[in-house]
Amino acid sequence: MNDFSIRLKDQPPIEIQAEAMTALDALRHLKAKAIDRVIAVKVNGTACDLSYNIATQAVLEPIYMDSKEGLEILRHSTSHVMAMAVKELFPEAKVTIGPAIQDGFYYDFDYERPFKEEDLPKIEEKMEEIIKADLFYVRKDMSSQKAIDFFKSLGEQYKVELIQDLGAETVSVYTQGGFTDLCRGPHVPSTGRIKAFHLTKVAGAYWRGDEKKAMLSRIYGVAFADRKELKEHLMRLEEAKKRNHVKLGPQLGLFNTYDEIGAGMIVWHPNGSMLRHVLEDFEIREHLKRGYELAKGPEILKTDLWKKSGHFENYRENMYFTMIDEQSYGIKPMNCLSHMLIYGSEIRSYRDLPKRYFELGTVHRHERSGVLHGLFRVREFTQDDAHIICTPEQLNGEIKAVLDFVKDVMAIFGFSYELEISTRPAKSIGTDEDWDLATNALKNAMADNNLIYEVNEGDGAFYGPKIDVKLSDALGRKWQCATIQCDFTLPERFDLVYIGKDGQKHRPVMIHRVILGAIERFIGVLIEHYAGAFPVWLAPVQAIILTVTDRNNEFGERLKKTLEETDIRVKADLRNEKLSLKVREAQLQKIPYMLIVGDRETEKQGATPRKRDGQNLSFATAEEIVSMIANECKTRR
Repeated sequence: MNDFSIRLKDQPPIEIQAEAMTALDALRHLKAKAIDRVIAVKVNGTACDLSYNIATQAVLEPIYMDSKEGLEILRHSTSHVMAMAVKELFPEAKVTIGPAIQDGFYYDFDYERPFKEEDLPKIEEKMEEIIKADLFYVRKDMSSQKAIDFFKSLGEQYKVELIQDLGAETVSVYTQGGFTDLCRGPHVPSTGRIKAFHLTKVAGAYWRGDEKKAMLSRIYGVAFADRKELKEHLMRLEEAKKRNHVKLGPQLGLFNTYDEIGAGMIVWHPNGSMLRHVLEDFEIREHLKRGYELAKGPEILKTDLWKKSGHFENYRENMYFTMIDEQSYGIKPMNCLSHMLIYGSEIRSYRDLPKRYFELGTVHRHERSGVLHGLFRVREFTQDDAHIICTPEQLNGEIKAVLDFVKDVMAIFGFSYELEISTRPAKSIGTDEDWDLATNALKNAMADNNLIYEVNEGDGAFYGPKIDVKLSDALGRKWQCATIQCDFTLPERFDLVYIGKDGQKHRPVMIHRVILGAIERFIGVLIEHYAGAFPVWLAPVQAIILTVTDRNNEFGERLKKTLEETDIRVKADLRNEKLSLKVREAQLQKIPYMLIVGDRETEKQGATPRKRDGQNLSFATAEEIVSMIANECKTRR
């Protein structure tokens, strides 16, 4: 018999005399709350199955199904059920990997044909059978060589490759029924614990994301702790389809892509160009009133400069290059180099700092064709990019000011957001001391603003740590847009200096930051956030004049001109069509105001406004219409 103690986290220990005890029995012994909702457990901080044997001193923490960690375990367990169902229905399919992702899971398969949407109901039905059978997930540790031999015997070459690449002496596998998968776990105790899932779509995916490797067939699914949450999620998915910016963009005359031009390149149509103009004008005004200066750099710079900055060594796989007069040039993926050259063009005093350079800079980055998607992943985009060059003493105040800027702007669009600090990646430049200074500067500014944040280890930029702002849209989806990066390294490489109070040269610090991020991506988020029904101040067309008959057209044209002269973005539909048709088309275009002009309105020299939601307003003169729209723009509604 062994003597050891067990305890729940933050509770006193209990002495045990036993050879071993499963984690589930230990939780029962400790009278853990809501034991029926526990699907796994942390043992001394490590997530384990409930069947895990405890034989030494242990601190236990239950993992509940509806917790963040519990849902991840549930979803990964569901992916194993899906893989088992696919193998039973399509025995020739080879299994690869099947991780949990936000809200769900996927599994990639190598099969003689791509899976189709029509296959999903059949796979779901088989999954229900497996779940109903309530098969236990049984873990087994084995030597890597034995595991390789086992998966070779099954013809599962992808599993063999994964084990070989791990380079570990031992690996773990999980078996439920007749299906065994390579996995580190943990899992729910049995398949019967899976109560609410749905397969959502199929897609193609390269093995390990490499375009040179096999194209696999990916099946996506979602899983939740109960059917109510699943139902609510599926309703959100249906709403997301209606808001899909890839469909709404062309429908609303905002943007499109063309094979003749190339993948990842956006063509902005008149409505989209106006939307961009309004957004960019807003950005410029907001920056100028916060002490930023406008700057503009070229889109191609000599490759030698990119080598000096470290981009060539650390980022060139994302860049495009060209030759001009036998000289190599890099098309810029970022705007910082020109801004540093502007700073270095004069001798700067500490009295001149901070310098805040702002540029709506167009950049190009090489994205794999498989990840390009609408406005969210493109190869050419414009950033609302700024670089703040300041003294070390000013750093804290400048970071806090940017955080306040983000707060103000996100409130205008109605976005809530979360914050995350990303630390030094493996591929990076600069000293440990500089990275520590930069990381602590970001953390201190967040603490001073009483902001809560998470830490994302190893995901910083190659030249410095960063704060990522992840906003939530109307459907609760997360989008990464704003970022604040602290950089002690590039000022050193470009020998940026200022003359201090002591008359000596000192090294400044640089903050790289965007507020909206990529304009293209942000507009994509806005389209889906507002479902294309932009607030009046942002709408590319704020009002449309709809005439009832041809005899109203002359006044309709005069009214349009009057509104245009007061900067109202207005169109007129003077076609000889039924008014109901014109109203319907204007509603489909999501134009905020329809201004109806019939005989009465022509006689009284005004219009009867109608909102896009169907609300009819009282007759208004041109002056009253201008005032109404101007007030909405002022309050940014």
